[in-house]
Amino acid sequence: MMDVSGVGFPSKVPWKKMSAEELENQYCPSRWVVRLGAEEALRTYSQIGIEATTRARATRKSLLHVPYGDGEGEKVDIYFPDESSEALPFFLFFHGGYWQSGRGIYLCGHSAGAHLAAMMLLADWTKHGVTPNLRGFFLVSGVFDLEPIVYTSQNVALQLTLEDAQRNSPQLKVAQAQPVDPTCRVLVVVGQFDSPEFHRQSWEFYQVLPVQTLCQGEWKASFEELHDVDHFEIVENLTQKDNVLTQIILKTIFQ
Repeated sequence: MMDVSGVGFPSKVPWKKMSAEELENQYCPSRWVVRLGAEEALRTYSQIGIEATTRARATRKSLLHVPYGDGEGEKVDIYFPDESSEALPFFLFFHGGYWQSGRGIYLCGHSAGAHLAAMMLLADWTKHGVTPNLRGFFLVSGVFDLEPIVYTSQNVALQLTLEDAQRNSPQLKVAQAQPVDPTCRVLVVVGQFDSPEFHRQSWEFYQVLPVQTLCQGEWKASFEELHDVDHFEIVENLTQKDNVLTQIILKTIFQ
């Protein structure tokens, strides 16, 4: 493993002063789960997802494995409400896993999925000749500055260069971005028991959203730290109707 503490990084950025071992620990969310062991936390997270998906498929009309690209993994599952209407919003969830594993549009992303959602938030849609009706973004325990990932074991599979990381970091794109719709709401969320680096990532991305876009118009951004949840519970609990984050999402969509 590479020791990143002595390779000439500016000292003002906390992660650049960490040893390779500590940086690896910061970006391994299962090691920060206090209610369970790391392996059990991953198994529980996976099982809850399987059970929730099984219930949804049994009780909702759905279209499964709909392709949106040519790759084997480029598929999406679509679930419909009990009563359909052209006025109903569209809610899209990007799962985490470090990028491996007309109607109003609302995007929710968790972990690496929050990075993908943020990239869509900051995209220059005029280059694509479209103006999507983006109404809200829910960025949950996300990664918005990819540079630290270059120096963790996650990069063995990702093979990110420093240039790749900088080019694909939402944190660095905000200054050039402009809201598609100034009424679009952005909620940046982190769990109490997320690692300090995940806390830093979320807080700094939230901070830069309004500050760097004053001349272009602001997003309606807000920040929440959810009490007594870790990196996995924050999503597991979305299956509960009375969950705080579930209620925030529903209120934002249907207000």
